[in-house]
Amino acid sequence: MERDTHLQGKVALIVGVANSHSIASGCAHAFAAAGAEMALTYLNDKAHPHVQPVADDVGAHLLLPLDVEVDGEMEAVFAAIKARWGRLDILVHSIAYCPAEDLQGRVVDCSQAGFLRAMDISVHSLIRMARLAEPLMDKGGSLLTMSYYGGEKVVDRYNVMGPVKAALEGTVRSLAVELGPRDIRVNALSPGPLLTRAGSGIAHFDELIDAARQRSPQRSLVSIEEVGKVAAMYASDATRLISGETIHIDGGLHVRA
Repeated sequence: MERDTHLQGKVALIVGVANSHSIASGCAHAFAAAGAEMALTYLNDKAHPHVQPVADDVGAHLLLPLDVEVDGEMEAVFAAIKARWGRLDILVHSIAYCPAEDLQGRVVDCSQAGFLRAMDISVHSLIRMARLAEPLMDKGGSLLTMSYYGGEKVVDRYNVMGPVKAALEGTVRSLAVELGPRDIRVNALSPGPLLTRAGSGIAHFDELIDAARQRSPQRSLVSIEEVGKVAAMYASDATRLISGETIHIDGGLHVRA
């Protein structure tokens, strides 16, 4: 069988690999299979041992620290990419965070500090990355971020992350309009519930997973591998005229009332 090389020669930055089970890891493996060269990031020294095996598996050229709350780290990542390749074709933004006490409570009880931190890490970081990526995408490019259906409808126990994801999807649309003239497209992928460490922070997450499996028209949960394949497609030139979209990868779950 002929090897898929539709990302051959593309340079990709994948932000948000936590371990081999994270969505960003699924994207990294799919990009590697399609021939992309990659830079990955890890949150901190504690996370590094969990991300290094992924970087090794996909043959990442760079593995760099990136905590978006630490001044200068984001700029250092993009400077390293410029030094290594001189350009960037693909950016995957797969990070989100909310303090547990705010995530597991009602939206009406969310603290100001918790809300602002969730918005900064989950949404404004995409804006900051887009600003840094823009001059490196002088021949166009693809920005992808990760959303969830809770940004469109109220999902039980998703709580304050619903408004945060709604803001993320609105940001995607604005960035798509602003960056479109430079042939940079911006899209959000919206997978159904996944068995990831990030998802497990949601209260009663097992119930959410079971409900998704039962209500999905295809009666199955999405996997990180499937999300990675869709990400690789939207990173490719085949989708160069698709921008500002939220693409659901959930077995049809989002169409259910």
